[in-house]
Amino acid sequence: MLVGELINKVTNKEITIRELAKLYHVTDQTIQRKIKKLGYSWDKKKEVYKYVGKSPQPVNIDFSTLFRKKQTVTNDLRKNKVIPRNSSSDVIDVLLIGTKASSKRVYQGFYFDKDILSIINSVPKSYKSELINEALRKVFKEKGLL
Repeated sequence: MLVGELINKVTNKEITIRELAKLYHVTDQTIQRKIKKLGYSWDKKKEVYKYVGKSPQPVNIDFSTLFRKKQTVTNDLRKNKVIPRNSSSDVIDVLLIGTKASSKRVYQGFYFDKDILSIINSVPKSYKSELINEALRKVFKEKGLL
C-alpha cells in the first residue's frame, strides 16, 4: 500500500493503526513511528494526519518497504545491506525509499548547494547520512578511487 493511500484510509477510518500493525506484524507504536518518520503528524482535534515534513510529500512510497521482511534476498556483505533480488534499484534508490543499514560513522559538516540539499532533505532524517555516503561511494567507484 502506498503511503498516500494509507494516510487517506486512516483519515477516512477505512483502516486503523491496529489493523495496519497486524497486517505488517508489528506494534501500533511501530506504525505510528514509521508514519511520523515520513513527516506526518497526527491532528487530534481533526483526527487526521497532516504532512509537516519537507517537500515533496512521500505519497508514492510503498509503506511495506519500511519494514524488514523475511524474503528471498541478495546480501551485499561489504555494506551489510539486504537488497531484494531482481531489483532494478541501486542502493541510492533503496535509500530514497527508506531502507537503512547501520554502520560506524564520523560526523563532518559540509556546505551544500540548494538543489542538492533539497534532495537530501527529501528523505527522512535518519537516512540522510546513508544516502550521502552511498551517493559519494557510487561516484568514487566510477572514478576508480574506491
